[in-house]
Amino acid sequence: MEEAARRGAVCQVEDDQAPGTGLAGRDCRAEDRGTTQPRADEHIATLGWFTRNRFFPLREGSTWKEETAAIRKIEIGQDILAPFGNLPLVQIDKVMLQTHLNALAKKLSAGRVQHARFYMKAIFEEAIDQDFVQKNPARELILPRELRPVDKTTLTWDQLRLVLASVPLRDRILLTLDMTETFRPSELFALRWSGFDMDARTLTVSQTASKGKLRNHGTTKQSLRTVHLPEGLANELWLWKQECPDQAPAAFIFPNSRKRNRAKKNGFIRTDNYRARVLKKLAQELGLAKLNFQVLRRTMATLAQTKGGVKDVQGVLGHSRADTTVNVYMQQIEAGVKQTLDAIYSELTTPEMRPRL
Repeated sequence: MEEAARRGAVCQVEDDQAPGTGLAGRDCRAEDRGTTQPRADEHIATLGWFTRNRFFPLREGSTWKEETAAIRKIEIGQDILAPFGNLPLVQIDKVMLQTHLNALAKKLSAGRVQHARFYMKAIFEEAIDQDFVQKNPARELILPRELRPVDKTTLTWDQLRLVLASVPLRDRILLTLDMTETFRPSELFALRWSGFDMDARTLTVSQTASKGKLRNHGTTKQSLRTVHLPEGLANELWLWKQECPDQAPAAFIFPNSRKRNRAKKNGFIRTDNYRARVLKKLAQELGLAKLNFQVLRRTMATLAQTKGGVKDVQGVLGHSRADTTVNVYMQQIEAGVKQTLDAIYSELTTPEMRPRL
């Protein structure tokens, strides 16, 4: 306890205090910028310092991919470090964390609140392992009951057909391909002509695009894959290729209409730009509650329940686990529930047993 208290008392300056604002400030920031190994006579024990210098590096080296790390750092920074980052670890208690978690539940999504609770626990567990604190104040945090409902928007077949009928050729083929194969946008916009095999009617995802960069990996192990193309869709892609000015194997199937930074060739489309310029406007024009790539994937997973089994839908979506397909993407179809109930009753009874009114 004396050691933990000493760690908390050594540095009382704000976590983001600039260098040169006093001896303590200079010492703290110098250590924050340099090695993550404190000297024997000096310890930074604020939650912000510990998280950035002792927790993030461990996650980045093991469980977080590059894009995951970027998202998690932003969320942790906003949801945990913003209110507590300047406080010494030993001064943060269970009541403070539970009160904050309750406040988060009133303004953030259920998933975001769950992440905040998970990482509060994880950060303090790591602090215990590294002898910065002796107890985890987040260990018994209770997830608030009143959480914002998770968005479960889905579209109907008629609405999907309306979307396809309302866009120009490039977007119609792009969205038809996305709806059929349920590509993630990072997979869709990285597709190249080298991956299109007209004879075999297949399309191969060999890279993904995210935040302006191409990557040789995807969200899951199944992201980089070869998919089957229905005959009509393969024909549409072949015809689209004839319309494209650049049909080279390395060219993107759906290139950006503008060259960036004086590039010689058109690069790939950015997801956020397409969402804002095309999908959001379409939703407004067509009176749809919501239209983005997540809605399209959820819609196709839901509607595909009547077209194939769970393992089939899992393969279409490129999920590593079937429970993700079932619990996150598939939504209940009321008509399907009624048909199932009718079928159960029919199996339990004979026509003579069923009363007629």
